[in-house]
Amino acid sequence: MALTKSISRDASPRDTLSRDDVRASILQASIALMNEGGLGALSMREVARRAGVSHQAPYHYFADREAILAELAGDGFDRLHDYMVSAVGLARNSRADKNRALGEAYIRFALNNPEVFRLMFRAEMCDLSRYPEAKAKADRCFELVASTLGAGPVVSIDDKGNPDLVPVIAAWSAAHGLATLMLEGKLGEAFGETMDQREEAARRILAFTSQQFSR
Repeated sequence: MALTKSISRDASPRDTLSRDDVRASILQASIALMNEGGLGALSMREVARRAGVSHQAPYHYFADREAILAELAGDGFDRLHDYMVSAVGLARNSRADKNRALGEAYIRFALNNPEVFRLMFRAEMCDLSRYPEAKAKADRCFELVASTLGAGPVVSIDDKGNPDLVPVIAAWSAAHGLATLMLEGKLGEAFGETMDQREEAARRILAFTSQQFSR
């Protein structure tokens, strides 16, 4: 009994965590590092230090740095999908309104999750073709945009000859380009300094482009 009490008293709280808890801690540490220093700040050793685990612990859950990035990207696509589904559910039934709702949700997600958003579209940092689960989540986002804009639920971005993809890619390009310009600060103070001001400016531009694509 005395030995049991001694072990319990001396054990580190980290020792009592489940595998899921440790995995979650590694991912949370990875996001924190990305938010603080960008994608370049994330290394397996630094992730381990920030998560409070041994240097080898991350390798028990992820093969390498890219595997962590793939997990974070997949989670990002899941959350982006949720943003867009929620926005479309509140939009009116016209294609222009749904297009605008998708774009607004896309930009809102990017502004709220800048480093994850950048990661999701950086093939040189994380090649999603090597991670089928994350790739499927990315495809699900594209399929939502395609079906919402009337291109059908089975349209794939790889179906380059499909004319139905033209308005889909046009709408996606407008939202993605605007989000990227805003995140990179290329528009200076034109969109304001606060999040609300920037989202309102984005809404005005998306309202214009949505009307053009819906003609």
